Order: sequence, then C-alpha cells, then structure tokens
Amino acid sequence: MKKQIAILGGGPSAFLSAAFLDAKKFKITIYEKNKTVGRKFLVAGKGGFNLTHSEPTEQLIKRYTSNDFLDKALLHFTNTDFRNWLDQIGIPTYVGSSKRVYPKEGIKPIEVLSAILKHLKEKGVIIKYEHTFSDWDNHNNPIINNISLQTDYTIFSLGGGSWKVTGSDGSWLDTFSKKGIKTKPFQASNCGYKIDWSSNFIEKNEGIPLKNIAISCSAIIQKGEAVITRFGLEGNAIYGLSPQIREQLSSKSKATIFIDFKPSLTLEKVHSKIKSSTYRNTTQILKKELKLSAPKIDLLKISLTKDSYLNTASLAKNIKKFPLEIINMASIDEAISTVGGIDLTALSEHFELKKIPTQFCNGEMLDWDAPTGGYLLQACAATSVYLANYLNKNN
Repeated sequence: MKKQIAILGGGPSAFLSAAFLDAKKFKITIYEKNKTVGRKFLVAGKGGFNLTHSEPTEQLIKRYTSNDFLDKALLHFTNTDFRNWLDQIGIPTYVGSSKRVYPKEGIKPIEVLSAILKHLKEKGVIIKYEHTFSDWDNHNNPIINNISLQTDYTIFSLGGGSWKVTGSDGSWLDTFSKKGIKTKPFQASNCGYKIDWSSNFIEKNEGIPLKNIAISCSAIIQKGEAVITRFGLEGNAIYGLSPQIREQLSSKSKATIFIDFKPSLTLEKVHSKIKSSTYRNTTQILKKELKLSAPKIDLLKISLTKDSYLNTASLAKNIKKFPLEIINMASIDEAISTVGGIDLTALSEHFELKKIPTQFCNGEMLDWDAPTGGYLLQACAATSVYLANYLNKNN
C-alpha cells in the first residue's frame, strides 16, 4: 500500500519534491492556499527568467551563506541536472552572456509552469487549492482548513517572506515558533539599499544604471551594474552583497560600500591615464580617456573637494575605491528574497524537523541566503530533489 505524502505550498520547492518522489511508493498531494499555484514563480519571471546559473558547482556552492548546510543537496542535484530535467519535460534552456540560464528564447514563464504541472499530473500528483495550513493538532498532525491531516510524511514548502501579493507572506513563522521550532525573523535580501543622495544628483541621474562596476563591502567584491534610484541603489552588483551590508547595518546602523568605477584597470593604470592625458580639463579626461559615464563623474564631483578632484592621485584613488554610505534597506515586501525562517539547527541533515519526525522543510523557508541570477531557484530545486530521493531510498 502506498504511503501518503502531503506537500504544503505551491511553488518550485513543492513542484520539485513532487516531481522526484517515487509515485509507485507514495500517494502525493500538494496543498496550496491560493486558487492557483506558482504565483511567485510567474512574478519572478517577469524581470528576466533565471532558472539557474551555469557556473561550476564548486563556485556555485560558494554563493550561499548557509554554513555548508546546503552543500550535499547542491552536489546531489546540480545546475546541469536541473537543466537536463527541464529539457526532459519540454523546456530547453540556454546560457546567456551573464552565465545565467534561461528558457529557450520564446518560452514564457507560464509555459514553464504549464510544463511542470503537466508532468506532475501525468505522475498522478494531486493538487488541492484553497487549502491553508494553520497549526498542528495534539498528535502533531498538520491542520489544513481546520481539519487534521492524516499522512505518513509532511513536506513544508511554504516559502519566504517577500512578495505578499503572491501569497508568499511568511505568516507561518509564528506558528512554527510557538511549536518550539527554532526560527529567525525574516529580513530583506536582494533588495534596494537607501543612500542619502543630494537633490541635485538624483534629479539628474535617477533611473540611470552605473554599468561595468565592482562594489565591495567587508572585503567581498561583486561585479555588475547598479541602478540609481530615488531610494538609493539596486541591481546585481549590490544584491550579491546583501549579507555583508545587512551585518554592518545591524551592528553599526550604517554600512559602507566602495565602488570601483573602472574594474578593468589597475589603480596605477588609471593614475597614468589621467596624468598623461592631452586633455586639460579633468571632466574631459574622465569622459574621453577613462570613458566614465555622466553619473560616475557627477558622483566624483559632488563628493570630492575641488582640490581632491583636481589632484590626480586622489582622483584615481576615488575612481577605484569610491565610498558610499548606506543608511537602510528596502522593506521585506519590496525585496526579491528573504533570509530568516527555519533555523538550520532545527533540522537534520535530511531537512527533517528534529522536533517532529516525518515532517520536513525545504526551499526558501529555510534560513539561507544567495544572490539573484538563478541561485535562489537552484537551491529550492536542489533541497527538494535531495529530500525526495532520501524519502524514496528509505521507503
């Protein structure tokens, strides 16, 4: 007789668990609180649909702040494995210039979701909509729509705390805490960071990206670009520094980042180009010799004294290591992802809740962090497949 598995949540982590569980051994049911599944998955796809990242696994693993907790899962189901599986269900992928992995051109997010749901249906996976988890009964059975659920295994795939509009609101956190399961409060990650721009600067430069830069914080360097907003800065060059910025904001109530406006050149080369230029006007030198964009030049002008701006050594130093002070971060609901959730010490190495045997947690509801660019989805997929195969093997 098949054992019953209840998967709570209707996002990528739930889908991948259901897809890899052995349907000959288990009767698999997904319980989703909304009228549809995959809402956050579809919203994420609107801004460029990164399915995973193509860098080698040993590099990819270093992108996660989880104290090695995710390593086994990431090695068990790699980015190549993920791409192969997508291909098998009819979603071919390609590697973009940024090394991010996308669905083949022309394939929309809704088509990816449809292919996954078709695959689950063919496997016999049942999806029940408008079914909300609220608590556990006295026998540790999960309560859904006020009814205790009798099941052999429960997998919680309830997501993080960002993008409430999609249903991913993190409202489950208090329920788990009250149960005595160790949790951490949600915090924003991969979000905008607040900078107190001068009114003149923001009027001229709002919405303009700082391209081909490198930003550093606490000795960690991230290359890419960042967009100037009225709030501050956002974009891949700053998202990847979220753990370091958050830590400084927490300990000092402010954080300092340093922007390298010309990462392709050494300090000596920048200095040499300024010094040997035939242009006499400093702004022209920056524009013509170093190809700095208008916002980069504006930042240097408004931040440096006249003497520092005209001094070649000082100017070169600031081009390579321009300090900016961050005073806050965007709200959780404006963030792409969150950290916090289930403390990793509350789980076994197989993602089983130590307090409630046969019940597991995976995906974004766990306390780990990663930059955007496919890393978030890869970890959701990897933890889910690792867990599914563990259950397959032990039943």
